[in-house]
Amino acid sequence: MKLENIIAVRTDKTVYRDEDKAIKVFSNNYSKANVLNEALNQARVEETGLNIPKLLEVTKIEDKWAIVTEFIEGKTLEQHMKENPHKYDEYLNLLVDIQLEVLSKKAELLNKLKDKMHRKISQTGLDATTRYELHTRLASMPDHDKVCHGDFNPSNIIISKGETPYILDWSHATQGNASADAARTYLLFWLAGETDKAEKYLNLFCKKSDTAKQYVQKWISIVAASQLVKGKEAERELLLRWIDVVDYE
Repeated sequence: MKLENIIAVRTDKTVYRDEDKAIKVFSNNYSKANVLNEALNQARVEETGLNIPKLLEVTKIEDKWAIVTEFIEGKTLEQHMKENPHKYDEYLNLLVDIQLEVLSKKAELLNKLKDKMHRKISQTGLDATTRYELHTRLASMPDHDKVCHGDFNPSNIIISKGETPYILDWSHATQGNASADAARTYLLFWLAGETDKAEKYLNLFCKKSDTAKQYVQKWISIVAASQLVKGKEAERELLLRWIDVVDYE
């Protein structure tokens, strides 16, 4: 495999293209368990029939773990939105339709979303009273088993040359409540500084899924707490504001 054509650089990982393959190479200190979990997520979601790049191989390249998948030729939905702002509403509709298709699937071997969220809340470093409130709120949420992407945003959708949308990056996938996944997408718009688009997205998701907006909003403080664990200082103030809106009894 040739590691010459870099197509993306992220924290702790670099993605290369080698002809019809995409090779995601992780840094030396990246957890082997997390690499294998991401590959396993990809394999399990692939079995649902969703349009995702096929997992081809998990290997080591120069003592670094790597995941090899199909390379999908095309542009991200985020690129389309930026290049064609007059078609933004059309693309937002497509984003929500793809998300609803994901949420219509089940993969019973994926990790449970609520288990992951409880673990993340415990790791936040927030004071005990706030953690208790968040744990209590999370425990009260209904248990569902829908496939949740966990990082669903326009940059993780590739529109192929044949106009077929493919969904990328299944490292955060779990099974759980659809409204938690919508709350995360809403929060990602906010963190990108696109507050108007966040509201437009949430209104559209709730309309298309027949979900009460207040129900999705109940998840936002929980999702914000899990995002806090990533330790991105630029996001911290905004995330703490979302967590601070919890209603204490």
